[in-house]
Amino acid sequence: MQSTHAISAGSARAAATSRDDLGKLVLRAALAVMLLFHGVSKLIGGVGFIAGMLAKAGMPSAVAYLVYIGEVIAPILILAGIWTRAAALVVVINMLVALMLVHTSQFFSLSQTGGWALELQGFYLFSAVAVALLGAGRYSVGGIAGKWN
Repeated sequence: MQSTHAISAGSARAAATSRDDLGKLVLRAALAVMLLFHGVSKLIGGVGFIAGMLAKAGMPSAVAYLVYIGEVIAPILILAGIWTRAAALVVVINMLVALMLVHTSQFFSLSQTGGWALELQGFYLFSAVAVALLGAGRYSVGGIAGKWN
């Protein structure tokens, strides 16, 4: 027979796990939905400005099309919880490239309201790192045991 203490400890662990999984879902959804807005904007407006920046940096302009993977496909995978860790790593790479190409002059700058000038980019980058480390959790299509979740 189990003691009452053992049962309550098991219930507490289950509740903590459920909260952890819910927290992972909220983090995944926030990152994916907010990043998808940027991806949809590029689907509508194209990636010409990115191709121009890449050309100036001496890189092939065709690399600009990879932004669709980083800002459309990867966020959809993160939101659904399929290959979550791999998709989050794609977002990390996407954000590092964006920071290097577009935002290097803002690294040590503040916005007009006193916040870091790159707080949105920082949110995307560090949230993607967190998702890559944490995985998708139970509330995902791939589930806890899914490959790359």
